[in-house]
Amino acid sequence: MTAKTSGASDDQTGRIPESSAPVILSNEPGTFAWGVLDKRHPALIQQVRDAFPYGPRQHQALDALQDEITNGVVEPLDASGHGHEVWSAWGRENFGRSWFDAPFLWAESYFYRKLLAATGYFEPGPWQGVDVFGPFKQAELRSALVDEELRALDALPSQPADKQAEMLLQSSLWGNRADLGFCLSAGTATQSDTATNLVADDSSLLWSLLAAGAPSTVSVVADNAGRELIPDLILIDYLLQHGYAADVVLHVKPYPYYVSDATMDDVIDCLRRLVEAPGQAGEIGKRLWDAMGAGRLDVRAHAFFCAPLPYKDMPEDLREELRTSSLTIMKGDLNYRRLVGDQLWDATTPFTDLTAYFPGPVAALRTLKSDVIIGLSDQTLTALDASDEEWRTSGTHALVQARS
Repeated sequence: MTAKTSGASDDQTGRIPESSAPVILSNEPGTFAWGVLDKRHPALIQQVRDAFPYGPRQHQALDALQDEITNGVVEPLDASGHGHEVWSAWGRENFGRSWFDAPFLWAESYFYRKLLAATGYFEPGPWQGVDVFGPFKQAELRSALVDEELRALDALPSQPADKQAEMLLQSSLWGNRADLGFCLSAGTATQSDTATNLVADDSSLLWSLLAAGAPSTVSVVADNAGRELIPDLILIDYLLQHGYAADVVLHVKPYPYYVSDATMDDVIDCLRRLVEAPGQAGEIGKRLWDAMGAGRLDVRAHAFFCAPLPYKDMPEDLREELRTSSLTIMKGDLNYRRLVGDQLWDATTPFTDLTAYFPGPVAALRTLKSDVIIGLSDQTLTALDASDEEWRTSGTHALVQARS
């Protein structure tokens, strides 16, 4: 796959013309996007089916969804379905075509919306509001790995403050590998956390945007629940404790999305996991619990976080909210795709160019799990492309990118 080389903006805002890079589709066999639609989504339908004692209605709806995504064309939601009008507008160019010919970002998002519809998530009745990914999230949250990670926090106070900051930022960054959806298709290959696997590192700029002692609001746009959300919460505690933020707004999804994306229920579950843990983990949990009670940690769930659209199309109310933040930290792969555009950009396109539209300073903490990548140096890109691994999609590499 190739993308048109472009580093120049088309207007005074620094916005790159969309035509300068092809939108990622899923219709090329063997590509990452094709594998998600052809393999990951059918496997997920089966896993959800096996995780609950669904009745005939849910099984029939899941069968219909399976047939639609593999053999049929994109069908609109039922006229009475939750969000029918807005999804009709978002999907008018894609209905009636193969799922594989729709933009990858849109097709993925719509699949998860239709999966919830098939299980009755939005309909009045006993299955309303039941998180179809709940069993997977809970199994991870109760795992011995989480116990081990929480115990490791007991060594944190012995480290200098600057070392603590570095460790917690790295923990939040690499915690993104715990994404359950990624694990469904990637397995559990050994991965290195070392700095040599960072393809871009704007950590210094990120910290400079968090002026200690300044009365500021930091926004964190969460990605996954469980083993990723816990280190995100711990990083938030550090920002509050050390004066990098007067208050933090944590943005989560308004309903289950992309297998393990964090909702309000997941925030509560993670906070309880911390509070009930011994040692430093418990103390951090109690501080965060109190911070929520005092309004210093506010959790919000704007509908746009489940939209199949890039952030450049965010509604004005969300734009105004993020404009007031001293820094917005975008976590994870999906947020990165939405931040820069799910397109095959030249990988050396500057991060500042493609985020110039954003209403305030922004940083991305991302483990690489899809084809989109920008902001690399020529030297780094050459070295990565010369390697034998699928570095863009394997989850073995990560980045910290920021724009003031």
